[in-house]
Amino acid sequence: MTSTAAQIAGKIKLGINIGNTLEASGGETGWGNPMITEALVKAYKSLGFDAVRLPCAWDQYADKTTAKISATWLDRVKTVVQYCMNANLYVVLNIHWDGGWLENHVDAADKNAVNAKQKAFWEQIATHLRDFDERLMFASANEPAATDAAGTTVLMSYHQTFVDAVRSTGGRNAYRTLIVQSPSTSTEYAVSLWTGMPTDTVTNRMMFEVHYYTPSQFCIISADASWGKMFYYWGKNNHSTIEPDRNATWGEEDYADQQMLAMKTHFVDNGIPVIVGEYGAWRKTQPLDMPKHNASVEFWNQYVTQQSLANGAVPFLWDTGSLIDRNTLAVKDQPILDALLVAAGKK
Repeated sequence: MTSTAAQIAGKIKLGINIGNTLEASGGETGWGNPMITEALVKAYKSLGFDAVRLPCAWDQYADKTTAKISATWLDRVKTVVQYCMNANLYVVLNIHWDGGWLENHVDAADKNAVNAKQKAFWEQIATHLRDFDERLMFASANEPAATDAAGTTVLMSYHQTFVDAVRSTGGRNAYRTLIVQSPSTSTEYAVSLWTGMPTDTVTNRMMFEVHYYTPSQFCIISADASWGKMFYYWGKNNHSTIEPDRNATWGEEDYADQQMLAMKTHFVDNGIPVIVGEYGAWRKTQPLDMPKHNASVEFWNQYVTQQSLANGAVPFLWDTGSLIDRNTLAVKDQPILDALLVAAGKK
């Protein structure tokens, strides 16, 4: 447990989420993915990933009166973490959306109840996983919906409760690296709303988390919205003359440069490592200019990975089974994987 958070961050060039699995409603296979196997975890390692993020639900496995988490579920999560340790992967384990009990209740009215549950859950999680070494990191939340100063103050109380709960369990958890999230896990709110890290009983053992899906019209939406149309083409060299109305009009290279530099100057340069806990862009079926679209998707993934690393931020691709087939372990999108590996200096 001797490495600082910055030293651990320096050992991770490329991470991946095992998304839509441990956090799935109704159980691990509830959203269509198979249970995580040791073979899958080893496959990620062999393909060039240094770390996995395990989005995880807890509330659906907990007694609604006592907040006691099922021992069976705690053991299952411990088993998956052990798979990662066996493969020498770093691990980020969080409380994900989890029905929204924290994520959608960053407000004064719910503050006390949420803090009570946050304390109860993290005391149990941390105790059960206490004996893993420094490669296991805990993350307070996922995308907590704070959008203003008042919400950020409430969010900070949730993060402080998380830190205090984990540290109270002692042993290796007295030194474990802990990760807290920006308001709405936003790079912009990290600059405009964030006021400082929670207090800790040990120095240099905390990281800060943001997510990056920009522009959302290119990365997230799968149909035109009232507030904007889908973008199919991204990057100054990838704009289409066939469908010019689908070219990105914001959030391109200059914006990525600006946002990642802001993470460096506000956090990394002040000794607080940053993880980009989720990011990614995936292929669409609608574009008419498919060569330009495919080039755009591959370039976005390479560019954002590259700029994250260049500014000291550790990138974790969001994946729910699109990159690697969770059943056969076959690579489903080699060009995107290659883009990531090139950006991380692994190819």
